[in-house]
Amino acid sequence: MVQFVHPQREDITLAGVLAALADPMRLRIVKSLMEEKDCMSCTAAAPCPDMAKSTLSNHFRILREAGLIQTSKKGVEHRNVVRAADINARFPKLLKTILGFSEQA
Repeated sequence: MVQFVHPQREDITLAGVLAALADPMRLRIVKSLMEEKDCMSCTAAAPCPDMAKSTLSNHFRILREAGLIQTSKKGVEHRNVVRAADINARFPKLLKTILGFSEQA
């Protein structure tokens, strides 16, 4: 069984979040996850249809290790959701601000 490592809320750092979101593809993944009504699987990531699965998995790993997403296994899929409550508790309005600026760019 696959065990995913997720940092505790208090272990999420501003430097880690900013470093993870500095990559345009990871920023696009987080934006897509925030817009989804359901969670996104690694194999059905709408924002990156032509990306190799290994590359996409690496992006999800970096986002998970930074504390930005929660990954769970459902059947053969890895389901991902943004940890918005945890991020907002640590850094109020950070995600909203970053995502707002990224839409303007």
